[in-house]
Amino acid sequence: MKKFVSGLVLTLAVVVAQAQMVWYDPMQADGSVMQNQAFAEEIHGYARLPKRAQVEVRDAVWSLAQNSAGEMIAFYTNSPDVEVRYTTTSTSYAMPHMPATGVSGVDLYRIDSDGAEAYCAGRYSFGDDGVTYKFTGMPTSPQHHKLGYEYRLYLPLYNGVKQMQIGVKEGSEFRFVPTREERPIVLYGTSIAQGGCVSRPAMAWGTILQRALDLPLVNMGFSGNGRLEREVLSYICQMDARLYILDCLPNILEDPVEDIERLTVEAVRQIRQKSEEPILLVDHVGYTTFDTNPKNQDYVTVANKASRRAYEKLLADGVKNLFYITREQMGITLEMAVDGNHLTDLGQMQQARAVESVVRDILHMPKGDKRTQQAVKQRREPATYEWAERHASILRAVKMSAPKSVILGNSIVHYWGGAHRIENGRKVWNEKMKEYLNMGCGWDRIENVLWRVYHGALDGYKAERVVVMIGTNNLGTDTDEDIIAGLEHLLEAIRQRQPEAEIRVVGLLPRRGQEQRVKDVNVRMRAMAELGGYDYVDVGASLLQQDGKIMEECFTDGLHPNELGYGRIVEQIIQ
Repeated sequence: MKKFVSGLVLTLAVVVAQAQMVWYDPMQADGSVMQNQAFAEEIHGYARLPKRAQVEVRDAVWSLAQNSAGEMIAFYTNSPDVEVRYTTTSTSYAMPHMPATGVSGVDLYRIDSDGAEAYCAGRYSFGDDGVTYKFTGMPTSPQHHKLGYEYRLYLPLYNGVKQMQIGVKEGSEFRFVPTREERPIVLYGTSIAQGGCVSRPAMAWGTILQRALDLPLVNMGFSGNGRLEREVLSYICQMDARLYILDCLPNILEDPVEDIERLTVEAVRQIRQKSEEPILLVDHVGYTTFDTNPKNQDYVTVANKASRRAYEKLLADGVKNLFYITREQMGITLEMAVDGNHLTDLGQMQQARAVESVVRDILHMPKGDKRTQQAVKQRREPATYEWAERHASILRAVKMSAPKSVILGNSIVHYWGGAHRIENGRKVWNEKMKEYLNMGCGWDRIENVLWRVYHGALDGYKAERVVVMIGTNNLGTDTDEDIIAGLEHLLEAIRQRQPEAEIRVVGLLPRRGQEQRVKDVNVRMRAMAELGGYDYVDVGASLLQQDGKIMEECFTDGLHPNELGYGRIVEQIIQ
């Protein structure tokens, strides 16, 4: 009897624990929520190619396309506990040289309100009835608000997902992040690109690259079957990518030299029939056993030379926007592979960092040493607006209207004229600024505007004027020197994307209690802007009293102008 009662108590405890979790199915969400997946609206699942590809690609490729390599689901929650339960297409969870956590596991990362990434370690189990990950006792809210964090769940590399649910504690906030509309990087490769043989999904080099750039990346790595095939390339050509990376040499290594060269040329030409976007060719990364297996070294050397000849031939034929990264640049060393070939986490990290350096040059996304020079997103005030949704709406507006004049900034711009639910200066905006597209985002710092510039805010159209009003939110976190360095970095990014536009830099507006520091920063800003050939205007004097303090009647809170304040500065901004 005592044993029965104990068992009953245990059963009730389990039921209660389960009742405390609310479960969400990504496939039941309103709209697509899959990240890093091509054909998301068509697939409605976790595969990497749509159903129509089954009759066109080889069976081996189709089978591997059911693996969810590189795919990710993002969501917002303030739950201290997150559980993930799912079933897979195969219950062979591991390989002899790759653990179950890499083959069939998931990875969870948290993004805080300032855009910083943190790894979440969970308890996991792999059983006959599926896989479960439990992440418990996590902080519920970042410093700026109580609405929780963004989480990013990376899916299995070498297994497929049949069904998945994400659970959070009852009463917690939960919302899926819609599929990002940005054009992705597309990576076509072999087992190394698919993720062999890392310890967990986010350590595949393509995913490391995706995380570093915070760009969508579609993983078209097919283990043993990345052979530059026209049938696969036809689907890659249907992806509107910002960059195509071809990393297939390991699977055509032993083909005749003339075939390697021919396949490379044909692959580039096939993509060029559909797109003029950059193409990056990747050398065979090499084996770590060259000293003990000279034959492997010969294979790699010959294949890489053939690939390089193809590259040079294409350049000689006038193919533009074509790039190359060599084995030496990737720098794989002795201890970076499981079996001399498939990379460990360390090897994948090494390749990712080397490719990232080249890709940043190709996509004009440099990263400086200072925080203000490192593009990052933010989510500091979701109670009033969602930053990611605001950015997406700006991209849609750009696509629809191809604006001639835009103004970038923080809440001082965002609140101006009705773009935000907090509305200041509508009359001044309607009379003087209607031709401008308002690209302000509340609480933005320099590095957040840089992220938006890197992620499409100034792409695809020719503006005549770009006005920049940013930096006041960096006063509490950065030195004057770092603020100016960040602004210079940002302005260079703007000029690269809008080389024909007049770029006007507006000095920081005075703010209560920091009038002198703002004045000092603006002296530096003027010197930097004029040296760089930018138009600079300091409107602060219009908002200051004779004693150097702000005119309180021109502000709502000592920082944001009201109708009177905007009226005093607008002519200087647009003249």
